[in-house]
Amino acid sequence: MARDVSPIVKQSRREGYALHPKAHKVMAHKSGIPGQHANGRQGKPSLYLTQLREKQKVRRLYGLLEKQFAKLMNEASRQDGLTGENLLRMLEQRLDNAVYRAGFATSRRAARQLVGHGHFMLNGRRVDIPSIRLKAGDELVVRPKSTKSGYFAQLDEVVKGSVQVPLSWLKSDAKKMTISITGAPTRQEAEPEINEQLIVEYYSR
Repeated sequence: MARDVSPIVKQSRREGYALHPKAHKVMAHKSGIPGQHANGRQGKPSLYLTQLREKQKVRRLYGLLEKQFAKLMNEASRQDGLTGENLLRMLEQRLDNAVYRAGFATSRRAARQLVGHGHFMLNGRRVDIPSIRLKAGDELVVRPKSTKSGYFAQLDEVVKGSVQVPLSWLKSDAKKMTISITGAPTRQEAEPEINEQLIVEYYSR
């Protein structure tokens, strides 16, 4: 399974946006583009560079490779409605993102690892593909065998430690270790500090 394993804090500094909880602390006292001479090279960003950086920020935030992201963008452009909102909705509906949004992991990277290791069952079947897109009526359950692991035995503490706001499209139960999909994400429930129109413009060049 292809994935980006480059340091998430370095990625966060490059994008000027905390892509992972641990990046907040580092960026509080160490900001700017990484690299010895990076800050000296900065000038006024062009429109193209602004669009590129927004695309890279969102792609890295959700943990997609370039080809995966471009394919998703192409699909979003063929659907009815606003392309940018379609893109964010599909990103939010990813299985690994749902695990993160439910508070079962403290980051999307951690959620992706949990899914990749086969700890969840989707509608009664074991799954290990983080990019599966969920829909209303789907139910995720932690595998019975996995509930005995140290991580899931302390899931209540994990959920308490992850700061997540209630969502209209997802319901979770840490005691029963279940995640139920009740609808579709709205734009307001996606990451707020995203300018999706810049991404649409980038791919419309």
